[in-house]
Amino acid sequence: MELIIISGGIVVIPILTFITSVLFWPGALIKAYNWFTRHKLGLVVRYSHSGSYRFCYSTRGTPGGTTPSLLLLHGFSANKDMWLPVIKYLPRNQHLVCVDMPGHEGTSRTGAEDYSIEGQVARIHQFVQSIGLDKRPFHVIGTSMGGNVAGVYAARYAAYLSGATLICPAGLVYPKDSEFISRLKKLENSPQEESIPLIPTTLQELEDMLSLCLCNSLSFPRPVLRGLLANRLPNNGFYKEVFMEIAGEKSRHSLQENLHLITSPVQVIWGQEDQVVDVSGSTVLQAALPNCQVELLDNCGHSVVLERPRKAAQLIVDFLSVQTGNGENKKLS
Repeated sequence: MELIIISGGIVVIPILTFITSVLFWPGALIKAYNWFTRHKLGLVVRYSHSGSYRFCYSTRGTPGGTTPSLLLLHGFSANKDMWLPVIKYLPRNQHLVCVDMPGHEGTSRTGAEDYSIEGQVARIHQFVQSIGLDKRPFHVIGTSMGGNVAGVYAARYAAYLSGATLICPAGLVYPKDSEFISRLKKLENSPQEESIPLIPTTLQELEDMLSLCLCNSLSFPRPVLRGLLANRLPNNGFYKEVFMEIAGEKSRHSLQENLHLITSPVQVIWGQEDQVVDVSGSTVLQAALPNCQVELLDNCGHSVVLERPRKAAQLIVDFLSVQTGNGENKKLS
């Protein structure tokens, strides 16, 4: 039987099985790609527990280097693997931890109390303690929903942090409505129940979501789109539950309400063409945190991690270098 051999024999797959998986179970293609990419980047998937609650995370390196450990928090309906494009450009010896947010992927799925921003912050602190990340100050990085959580975490647990990077964070009072917020307002006033733009149920809705999140249209092969949708559909009920919590009154402006408590050094990275949370939020952060470092990326939308991974990695490395006084970090080419 003909075989597919990947990376010098690390993975050996019967080709008939591979083709069948792609054609009939396209979601397996995405999972296989992420597995291979994690392996290539030296990431290991692990689990930790806080009581009966289980966290799933990927990690690389060991703490105690010249720069603080990185804790990366993904956005709504994503998972720890969304950081893979950025990790590719981070120093190989950088200790980093990417955790599945509450209810996402391999982390325990419980109930609404854990999906509000306050609930997620509490769970993330449990995770930090469960793996001993609290032994020395670490740097937290969050994007979108994860940026909201990272910011509130920085406000509540400043003693544990060396700094924070907020990438297109949710949770602010934005001077200008984004395209996504405008659509939500129309849905609220519509008598018919329509799908939430970030929770697609068809390939067309998935393509619309990608157009909303990306500044530049990426040409995804049809099997990849089918795989993305196949992986998401079984979780749509959960995604809606989470969305209703983070968009509700308790969580909608969580970051805004906690800005005055943030004392750690803060870096802000934002795509100029963000259609999900408007880039005008960066002026809100600058006003509340005068010493924060703001980087606005041209020709980039909400998905900075996907559209500008090399640039995002370089900005993070540079920020860490300044904070630690280590000027020897080399520029990424």
